[in-house]
Amino acid sequence: MIKITKKQRPYTVGFISSAILTLTAYTLVVNTTFSGWALLYVILVLAVMQLAVQVLFFLHLGREEKPRWKLVSFLFAVMVVLIVVLGSLWIMTNLNYRHDHGGLPNETDEFIIHDEGIRQ
Repeated sequence: MIKITKKQRPYTVGFISSAILTLTAYTLVVNTTFSGWALLYVILVLAVMQLAVQVLFFLHLGREEKPRWKLVSFLFAVMVVLIVVLGSLWIMTNLNYRHDHGGLPNETDEFIIHDEGIRQ
């Protein structure tokens, strides 16, 4: 029998929880238990649960001493990722709005030439 020490217990619980959550998501998708938006919402809930397991059992953010530098670093990383993702979506939406005037690539070229005043 394998002996699990007190120091290894959080890693073992985290690994088993992560494996169960991953296999649950995989099984739901493969067996088409849900479809459409319901499947998306269930997968998102499982993903958030997976994030919580990773943060608590492997990054040990809940068990650190003061001044909680790991937590501050983690929150800063989350903020940077959100800025990059939301900024990218904002830029792509703006580009789509500005260049969606209903046409072929040739019409796009003509629109840019006229808009920039290259040819009068």
